[in-house]
Amino acid sequence: MNMYHEPLPADAVDLYWGGEGASRQFEEEMAAKSTALEELAALQVDARVGARHAYLFAKRAMDIAMGVVGFILLLISLPFVAVAIKLDTKGPVFFAQKRIGKDGKPFTMFKYRSMTVDADQMKASLLERNEREGPVFKIADDPRVTRVGAFLRKTCIDELPQFINVLLGDMSIVGPRPPLPEEVAQYKRYQRQRLAVKPGITCYWQVMREQAPTFDDWVRMDIEYINKRSLAVDIGMVFRTFGVILGHKGHL
Repeated sequence: MNMYHEPLPADAVDLYWGGEGASRQFEEEMAAKSTALEELAALQVDARVGARHAYLFAKRAMDIAMGVVGFILLLISLPFVAVAIKLDTKGPVFFAQKRIGKDGKPFTMFKYRSMTVDADQMKASLLERNEREGPVFKIADDPRVTRVGAFLRKTCIDELPQFINVLLGDMSIVGPRPPLPEEVAQYKRYQRQRLAVKPGITCYWQVMREQAPTFDDWVRMDIEYINKRSLAVDIGMVFRTFGVILGHKGHL
């Protein structure tokens, strides 16, 4: 049996793949994506990031001052939030989860529970709905979020227990959001630069998430913050975060 087939003409190949214009467009898109990844991989955290002692002292003082205020708000909110969570679903009031902090050091992060108690088990069945590229998992209208949890997230009240982490020194008010261990395990080398400083309750991505559709955009914003951070930047970020909360733009 003769298995030889006459090769298709070049114009027929172009037609099959959508025409010469479509082929050229595909090549241009791939080249642009490759260039963007190369530029991101070239980003470097300033080697002097840990040597700015005056700034780090002032930042810690701001963390303690705002941490005390946040802790008082936590105590005020606790009776009301606890009752609401308990009436809504079974399970604990607080949610404790292992996260990765500065230089890869693990710590336990606290939040008000806003999801069902079996949220981690449900995650596997929802992976195909993930709306983010890379190691992070984010979906809109997450079915694991409870009715009370949706309100807590919208108002960012669920974040109040993280002021305990700030006072303990595991987190800062402003800094890259703390990742999960399984996310860090998938990090590329340049993505691990997010771990060069203490994680925070808020940062660039929280107030400008519409400008960061991919995880690499998120990393770019974090590295930009790490290199540009100052007390003025941190204070400005706090005010911008209040704007997001008061504008009801969603969960931080």
